[in-house]
Amino acid sequence: MDMAHTDTATPEASKKADASFPVSPLMGVLVVVGIYLAAGQLGKLIFDIVTPVTHLGNSSYVQFAYTLTVEALTLGLLVLFMRSNKASHASIGLIKPRMYNILAFLAGTASYYVLTSVVILLAIALFHLDKGQHQQLGFDKPDSILAYVVTFVSLVILPPLVEEIVMRGFLFSSLKRGMSVVKAALLTSLFFGIAHLQLGSGAPPLWTAAIDTFVLSLVLCALRQKTGNLWAGIGVHMLKNCFAFFALFVVSHS
Repeated sequence: MDMAHTDTATPEASKKADASFPVSPLMGVLVVVGIYLAAGQLGKLIFDIVTPVTHLGNSSYVQFAYTLTVEALTLGLLVLFMRSNKASHASIGLIKPRMYNILAFLAGTASYYVLTSVVILLAIALFHLDKGQHQQLGFDKPDSILAYVVTFVSLVILPPLVEEIVMRGFLFSSLKRGMSVVKAALLTSLFFGIAHLQLGSGAPPLWTAAIDTFVLSLVLCALRQKTGNLWAGIGVHMLKNCFAFFALFVVSHS
């Protein structure tokens, strides 16, 4: 991304930058879909070549390497596109953190857990969803401290960081050029929720995860709009994934 631009220092200035974001809504959607598909396929191709040669098995370390590769490709492709369109890092909310981000993080965390609890309970009651479904994460139970560390980084650090930059940073900014903030937030969250249905995995659609991430995205879009940056949203997203990590890999195996 073009680091020559001066960082936007206030939410108001960041909102002005959104209005002049150089990517249209349609192009934004196409770029995000294309980047995710390309990064996934390139990552799979790399590991299809590397794995037989190195005789690597299916371990936490291999899954970490694959996750790191795909996330790096995703960010790399986004950076290339933004540079070609003269878009700055500040225009997608990557500006200097401010003290108010701490309060926004706390408010966003509380809002997310209250809202998602209410919405999921209502959805289960109305549509009889299977609340016992489990998301396919690609990681088995870690068998060492190092395995726990790489699993933690793969699930708690990397996805929130990259997803916030791509979804609430790039996509949300592009959608706001052609529609209201509310519609842009709803559409961003719809894409984000659909992406967590685990379609194509062979398992039934994971509706509870889709609803959960839809609500999460709405809160994160609100944080991005209110603060003008991504930091509070990244914090909420990481904390949510951190709780899930400990529930799945620590508490359930203790």
